[in-house]
Amino acid sequence: METYDWSAFTKRIPLKTTIETVYNAWTTPSGLESWFLRKAEFKSKEGRVRKSNEFIQLNDEYEWMWFGYDDSTVEHGLVLEINGKDFFKFSFGKAGIVSLSVKLEEGETIVELTQSNIPIDAQSKAYYHLGCSEGWTFYLANLKSILEGGIDLRNKNEKIKKSGEFLKVLFVLSTFKNLRFY
Repeated sequence: METYDWSAFTKRIPLKTTIETVYNAWTTPSGLESWFLRKAEFKSKEGRVRKSNEFIQLNDEYEWMWFGYDDSTVEHGLVLEINGKDFFKFSFGKAGIVSLSVKLEEGETIVELTQSNIPIDAQSKAYYHLGCSEGWTFYLANLKSILEGGIDLRNKNEKIKKSGEFLKVLFVLSTFKNLRFY
């Protein structure tokens, strides 16, 4: 039996739109804020903040914030690769590296997201592998919803906070000697 690879996962979703539309939703601050983030700020190597509709560039640093979390929950990272048409790769804090490709497959526009270099200790399995996998599933579904129908599935009510209870339970369970994640 093959062992499970906790250091990476891949998510794929078909979208009824163009590669260019999907790519723009991933590679501009306003695009990311339309389906994914509350705030997406990118700075050039020189420290200049990119305009909301400006395309991000190689080595841009980012600061991201989500709905449902206060301003102390911030992700910082770096654009590692970007080709201007169908590929984008960025560091994702302690959770590893995320690569995104957009392609045509059997007449469909396919978004393929791979998160790799995920640490494989028990806490990282719960928080980064399982947590990010669950998160990306939701946000890719929201991307599809926004681009195909305009309905935003995110909770924007700041009085209703996200719950981390599921991940906390998984971490606690993983610390028992007779219960392991494989």
